[in-house]
Amino acid sequence: MGKIKAWAKNLKRQLFTLFFAYKDERVPVFAKIFTTIVVAYALSPVDLIPDFIPVLGYLDDLILVPLGIWLALKMIPEQVLADCSTRADEKMKLGKPKNWTAGIIIIFIWLFVAVWIGTYFI
Repeated sequence: MGKIKAWAKNLKRQLFTLFFAYKDERVPVFAKIFTTIVVAYALSPVDLIPDFIPVLGYLDDLILVPLGIWLALKMIPEQVLADCSTRADEKMKLGKPKNWTAGIIIIFIWLFVAVWIGTYFI
């Protein structure tokens, strides 16, 4: 259980690092766009795949988010990561920010799907 907690804490630290990195002007444009999407989704209070759906509900939390974080970290220059990592350590002491913009977008996606299914089957 200790390894899982350490892995989760490290993942959280990496997410905070990316939170600062996507705002840095030294990050290439493509990496900035990808990192913005990863951070927005990871900090969103609403999941694209709700957790109550068996197996698939936790797929994004266990596979997609860590994979996105890993890929984003590979795209960012080392010096930027070092600077942002220092800032992330300070931010972690204050708690996790929420990204309600991404949450609202995900809610609209679910509403669109519900309306589409409703009109298709009714």
